[in-house]
This record gives sequence, C-alpha cells and structure tokens, in this order.
Amino acid sequence: MRILYLLFAVLLLLFQAAPGSADPLFADTAECRSQGNFCRAGMCPPTFAASGSCHGGLLKCCSK
Repeated sequence: MRILYLLFAVLLLLFQAAPGSADPLFADTAECRSQGNFCRAGMCPPTFAASGSCHGGLLKCCSK
C-alpha cells in the first residue's frame, strides 16, 4: 500500500508545471489560438469553418 503513495508522489512531480513549460510545442497551434480560434479533432462544429491546422497537422483550427 505504501508503494501507491510513492507512485502518486512521483507522478505528481512528473506532471508538475515547470518554469518556461508554457511555451507552445507547435507554432501552428499557438497561431490558431492567438487569433481566437480553437483546435479540434475531426470536423469543426456546424457554425465554424476549418481555417488551418493544429498540433503539426493532426487537428483542425476552427474559426467562426
């Protein structure tokens, strides 16, 4: 049972935000979100249109 507490503590440390980790990994994702759009897997909602890509081309950037 004690190993679960240790495992939980290690996982918390691994996923803790580090200084500077807010830098976007993908430039296309940062550009999409800076324009007020959002990224989505699959089709965009009916009132939105795909205006580009996100996450290196894996997702679509949906805009109004």
